Amino acid sequence: MLAILYDIHGNLPALEVVVAQAERQGATAWFLGGDYGIPSPWPRETLELLRTLEPATWIRGNGERWIREPPVERPEVGESYERFLPGPFTEQELDELYSLPPRAELDGVLYVHGSVVRDDDTFAVEPQPEDEERVAGVHDGTLVFGHSHLQFRRPGPHGTHLVNPGSVGMPLDGDVRAAWAVRRDDGEFEFRRAEYDVERAAAGWRRLGGEFGAHVARRIQLGRD
Repeated sequence: MLAILYDIHGNLPALEVVVAQAERQGATAWFLGGDYGIPSPWPRETLELLRTLEPATWIRGNGERWIREPPVERPEVGESYERFLPGPFTEQELDELYSLPPRAELDGVLYVHGSVVRDDDTFAVEPQPEDEERVAGVHDGTLVFGHSHLQFRRPGPHGTHLVNPGSVGMPLDGDVRAAWAVRRDDGEFEFRRAEYDVERAAAGWRRLGGEFGAHVARRIQLGRD
């Protein structure tokens, strides 16, 4: 069974519970879909836990890309990166995260962070005209993605099937429980949720301070924007 974890965002309390739950349910491999935890309250601890998961396939999210390409259109995020980098990381570690591949294919399934075209643009719960561009010619297959922090699945353009496992560390679908998914040995996908200490996670973000820390703390407590 493949455990699929996206958008962790350094939420160590959520990650610890999800990893334990996945192991109890028989996970034998891991897919890690980006946005691991820079910046966050527990960046080093999150990365160290993820490194214990084997065998694991990693891809880069926009959070890892922003290490070297900060988003000028989101100054509050850029300020957080400036405040907390390099932090507990060496420049080599940051380069390794930045250099992760943007996509991976496992057993006929394509995994990306946001869409095939961009890591900071993704599919909505309802179909949109832009979906044609987002699949970038992929057809008749399953596309797994994240970025929106919304757990759902639906048909996509050109015979594709779109699967969003949701966010381990920052769900935005109104359910505060950590969201993840599995791919069973028969190839079917199933969604999972896990209760964890939401208040501990929110308090960690508030301790970071600043507008970004307060914003994320509210997101975690409400499960939405």
